[in-house]
Amino acid sequence: MTASVPDFPAGFLWGVSASAFQIEGSPTADGRGPSSWDAFTREAGRIKDGSHADVATDHYRRYREDVALMSGLGVGAYRFSVSWSRVLPAGGGEVNRKGLDFYDRLVDELCAAGITPAPTLFHWDTPLALEERGGWLDRDTAERFAEYAAVVAGRLADRVPMWITINEPAEVTLLGYGLGEHAPGKQLVFDALPVAHHQLLAHGLGVQALRAAGARGIGIAASHSPIWTAGDDEADRAAAELYDTLTNRLFADPILTGAYPDGLADLLPGPVAQDLKTISAPLDWYGINYYNPMLVGAPRSAPEAGDFGGIEIPSDLPFAIHPIEGRERTDFGWPVVPEGLHELLGVMRERYGDRLPPLYVTENGCSYGDGPDPVTGRIEDARRIAYHDGHLRALHRAMSEGADVRGYFIWSILDNFEWAEGYRQRFGLVHVDYGTLRRTPKESYAWYRDLIRRGR
Repeated sequence: MTASVPDFPAGFLWGVSASAFQIEGSPTADGRGPSSWDAFTREAGRIKDGSHADVATDHYRRYREDVALMSGLGVGAYRFSVSWSRVLPAGGGEVNRKGLDFYDRLVDELCAAGITPAPTLFHWDTPLALEERGGWLDRDTAERFAEYAAVVAGRLADRVPMWITINEPAEVTLLGYGLGEHAPGKQLVFDALPVAHHQLLAHGLGVQALRAAGARGIGIAASHSPIWTAGDDEADRAAAELYDTLTNRLFADPILTGAYPDGLADLLPGPVAQDLKTISAPLDWYGINYYNPMLVGAPRSAPEAGDFGGIEIPSDLPFAIHPIEGRERTDFGWPVVPEGLHELLGVMRERYGDRLPPLYVTENGCSYGDGPDPVTGRIEDARRIAYHDGHLRALHRAMSEGADVRGYFIWSILDNFEWAEGYRQRFGLVHVDYGTLRRTPKESYAWYRDLIRRGR
């Protein structure tokens, strides 16, 4: 199988990604405490297929098998997340050494396979003890995060050259606290803004703690999308600009410029000016998670609630999300727009200039439900191959125009528990039979393996 994308520079980092709650299972093993997502999955109606993540893909017990799959791919890095409540069951206080030992073993296994460990410290699974005290609405959670970062780095920094503080703070703010579609299930709408600030503060405090523990190669994985305007009038343009501010600039501006977009600082819990000095601590790199653009316009008269990729959008917001027509869609309903990645990288360069550190695409992927052929057992997921081929071509074009991108991480190495969707969406290069937990590499796995080999 011949990879068709252009050649990338020598040293370009090819990786795969996953997160603890989505793959580990073993929710009480070796002293792990409950997380906000453990509680959320127990609430009736929260998970669309009625499932939970108590087993997930059983990575906690099968991590060696999964690292062997990554080794077979030839990837240079594995982006995983650490379960905060596995290390600190109460969110702070006494360290659960057995939980920390698991990540020590995982890092050793990766290093032995020649794969760079790239841990994410927070990928949405807040310790339940902290959530019950206010979670990310409470400034104290940011302080506890810094203590947790110090604990993990104290054990792993000698072998880990690449760290991610927080994954997608925008989604935790919007989906977890704003709309209630994700844990903890709150519907605060704009009153969720403190969640954004406290996660950003946690990021800044985490950077300090990591550096103090000797960690290097520190960044964040933030979701970003190009925002397209749905109409030509001023109301549409204003709505799109507001959406861009709330989903892109609210998170990138403080980190990269040391300031919030105009008018937002006054809506956030203080001391904002002092906190911004912490939030804007220099990074070694900045991670971008890209899936698709968003088409946004003004709400019209008698608006109706919309739906995007399984997320219900309320009708009383000052903007409306419109479907992007004329595009292939993934099984999640997301439009496939590879050129959006090229556009996004251009926007980031134009907006932040020399304040933008080197970039990594820390997530890019697609949900397609192709399963094993009943006769051959092969999984010919041609749509996933076409998806990544198109996005890598767009990425290569952006790099040829000056974007300083150092690596690309596919989401995800394995099919897994896809949050509120349960097991209905499959993003993996490797198929997981959830009845037997058997792993079967898809044709996209072979395609990615060959692409990496050619690059080397």
